[in-house]
Amino acid sequence: MFRRFDAGEGEALADFLAGEPWPFHTGSQVDRADVLERAAQGFYDETYWILADGERAGIVRLFDLEDATPMFDLRISESHRGKGLGQAAVRWLTDRLFGEFAHVERIEGTTRQDNAAMRQVFRRCGYVKEAHYRKAWPDAAGHRHDSVGYAIIRHDWQTGDTTVPDFHDE
Repeated sequence: MFRRFDAGEGEALADFLAGEPWPFHTGSQVDRADVLERAAQGFYDETYWILADGERAGIVRLFDLEDATPMFDLRISESHRGKGLGQAAVRWLTDRLFGEFAHVERIEGTTRQDNAAMRQVFRRCGYVKEAHYRKAWPDAAGHRHDSVGYAIIRHDWQTGDTTVPDFHDE
């Protein structure tokens, strides 16, 4: 279901990312030439194809892997949304990061407040809302949306617990 992106697949990745809009990403339209340039520079070295029925259905890009709190970018093509691939991808990347990187203590992800599907994925995968950033996420038209941050800590992943932050500490 997940296969590491190979540097020789730059054209395929550029076609995939530039081939449709990504409404809940800061740049909803991806420039094909940008993807090709970034691929040549190694930007997608920790990127994985999400495969569904042998077809490229999405990507997961992991970054900040040297940090104790890595992050990720997840994109599922429109024709494959709503089929559980986002949840499978977040579970996979969570298991991989905690299982293979001993220094990782927590994993973060951020999405727009109005991205209900991704927020549900976070919750179903044991991630907890930790932050709410007012008017922090600009869209392509220049409108600003609230963004929300979710994370999972190693302890919760190991035990299945959900540790909720104390937001009433003032």
